[in-house]
Amino acid sequence: MTNEKKLEWILKIGVAGEFLGHGVFAVLGKADWIKWTEQLTGFDTATATTFMFIVGVIDILLAILVLVKPIKPVLLWMAFWGFWTALVRPLVGMPIWDFIERFANWAAPLALYFLIPKKNN
Repeated sequence: MTNEKKLEWILKIGVAGEFLGHGVFAVLGKADWIKWTEQLTGFDTATATTFMFIVGVIDILLAILVLVKPIKPVLLWMAFWGFWTALVRPLVGMPIWDFIERFANWAAPLALYFLIPKKNN
């Protein structure tokens, strides 16, 4: 296996782990995330909980997809979503460092986007 292929697999595993972890927390209804969803959208608790569940299922499916066949437009979505979920922290009043600490949430899918060959999509 070439170093490039090893790097691709490291990024796939990292991105999948991030989305799987976030997805499971969302499906389980992580209280802070529901509160933030209410704060940012105006949803009531039931709607925010349902929204988080749907987001969680999507994140889990994306985690599986990135391991099976990373698709370039999907990786761009994952980079955007990773950026947004990191940015949520300072938007709800947490320190900017909570955003900065999560740079890998968007940088890893973006790196994988640029690494995988165009012919794969």
